[in-house]
Amino acid sequence: MDMEAFFTLYDDLPRGGPSDGDSLDWALALAGVPADGAICDAGCGPGADIAALLAHVPRGRVEAVELHPHYADRAAARFADEPRVRVRQGDMGALTGPFDLIWSAGALYFLGVTEGLSRWRAALAPGGAVAFSEACWFTATPSARARAFWDREYPQITDAAGIAAQVEAAGYTVLGQRPLSDAAWEGYFQPMERQIATLSPGASAALADVLAAAEDEIATWRACRAEYGYLLTVARPR
Repeated sequence: MDMEAFFTLYDDLPRGGPSDGDSLDWALALAGVPADGAICDAGCGPGADIAALLAHVPRGRVEAVELHPHYADRAAARFADEPRVRVRQGDMGALTGPFDLIWSAGALYFLGVTEGLSRWRAALAPGGAVAFSEACWFTATPSARARAFWDREYPQITDAAGIAAQVEAAGYTVLGQRPLSDAAWEGYFQPMERQIATLSPGASAALADVLAAAEDEIATWRACRAEYGYLLTVARPR
């Protein structure tokens, strides 16, 4: 895939993946983050979740870490006047902390669930937790269309029990799991559709390929949403 074309589509989207306020609120309540707590948004993208995280720690702070410089710059500009937010460009696999919560919306797969949680253990404050969303099968018999999509995009996809097993392998206990809502997905896909419509006229061959792949991603999820999605998991080290 042509990465310049890829970022032409994705860099200006309001968020880098599915997420929603209700799921975030559920996760932070389950984790028991204190009002003066420290939260890390690991793989924050353009910073779509930072404001909601900050609202849960009215006397605390949020540190957001993003590897992609353009996203990090966008998130930093968005919160330039908020002293309780620090955004930095860097590797989310090398967090230092201590944090009461590490939040990662659809980004932990870059490290792998077990590997990422193992690395993050040292960055958690005593009693701290991790909340992350991960692609997940919701059926044991996915359709050929759904299977073909994930075989191409992320063949490591597993089900809720498989994600729980990866969490346990890192020495964590699962506190709770729940699927992200359809609204979380549409909140991600609808701005993408508008961006596709804007970019399609006169698109180069490379950009047209990226736009077609994004359209296929959207259409496949809408057709197969009962078969897969993102599972939000909250876990704490044993």
